[in-house]
Formats: sequence, structure tokens, C-alpha cells
Amino acid sequence: MEFGRKKSPPIRSLIGEGTVVNGPVRFTDGLRIDGEVQGDVLATSEGANLVVISEKAKVTGMVKAAHVIINGTVMGPVESGTLLELQPSARVTGIVRYELLEMHPGALIDGELRPLKNADKPALKLAASNEH
Repeated sequence: MEFGRKKSPPIRSLIGEGTVVNGPVRFTDGLRIDGEVQGDVLATSEGANLVVISEKAKVTGMVKAAHVIINGTVMGPVESGTLLELQPSARVTGIVRYELLEMHPGALIDGELRPLKNADKPALKLAASNEH
């Protein structure tokens, strides 16, 4: 059982191994990439959406979705609105923005990690602070 995790949206689209897509890919719900995309990969719906970039996959362009799982190569910025999972074979070159980050040993990032700033969440205050 997984506690604290919402059910992932179904994967309705697949870019298979050996397939090369030139240009942007827009999707709703879930997308799995086993091939190569030379262009941006963008979720078109707000809320729950998922992109999985498998071990043999390569994306050259921006990747943006709520839940992003990377086990392949991304050459470009990555933005995950809820959870970013970097699996052991993940290779990311670019700025990585995330709400929550799960990074496995072996994953590599050549760029910057930047947490998303959520204006809806209260600012953190240190418990030991003397300010009242």
C-alpha cells in the first residue's frame, strides 16, 4: 500500500521505441515515451497528468507535467507541478523545477535544481524563532 499518494492518471499515449517525433507533443492524462522526441513535451490539462520517460528514451526540449518520471535522457528544462521522480538511469541537462523531488542513486543532473514557489502555501517559520 502507498500512503499519501494519489492514484496516477492512466497512460493513454505511447511513443514507442524506435519512433522519432519532430515537434512538440501535447497530451492529457498519461504519456509514456520509449522513443525519441525532438521538441517540447507538455501536459495540456491542469491537475493530474503524468509523463514517463523510460530508460531508452530521449527528449530534446522542455518537459512539463504535474507528475514526471524520468529514467532516460532529457536535454532541456523540466518542470513538475507535483512530483518529479528521477530514476537511477535519469540524465537531465537543464534547469529542473519541482514541487516534490525523489531522486534515486545514479541519477544525474547537469544544471540547476529550483523548487517551485507556491504562493498558496504559508511561508515557513523556524520553530526556534524568538520572533512573536
